[in-house]
Amino acid sequence: MPEGTKNPTHYRLLSAFKAIGPYLREGKCKEGSYLFDCLAACVDDKKAPEKREFWGWWMILDQTDTGYEAKYQSGRYNLAGEWEAKAIPQAALSDVIQNQEEFHKKLEQTLDERFGLTLSMHEESAEFV
Repeated sequence: MPEGTKNPTHYRLLSAFKAIGPYLREGKCKEGSYLFDCLAACVDDKKAPEKREFWGWWMILDQTDTGYEAKYQSGRYNLAGEWEAKAIPQAALSDVIQNQEEFHKKLEQTLDERFGLTLSMHEESAEFV
């Protein structure tokens, strides 16, 4: 474990999370709780860009005694800019799963290698299989 990184500051975590990719919703994060999401597949790409909705996932990462716990959900990002828990159609499912798995590996690696922290899954987290 890297020395002195067991209790990283909120700002060090934000910096590390931003480096993973465009998933962090910084404005909706607070110390000890972080929101990530991904618009993985367009619902209808024939619509004008401002009218598009997306299939994807979102996740709340909460601090625990030993590290962080991830609670993933999947569904549709609607025109109001809100996530709705919905079943993802088969045509978009592989894109959503692949993206979520790649992100999760990067997050786990970042927490472990940079801060010596563990990443566990919340018991109510969505299954991506």
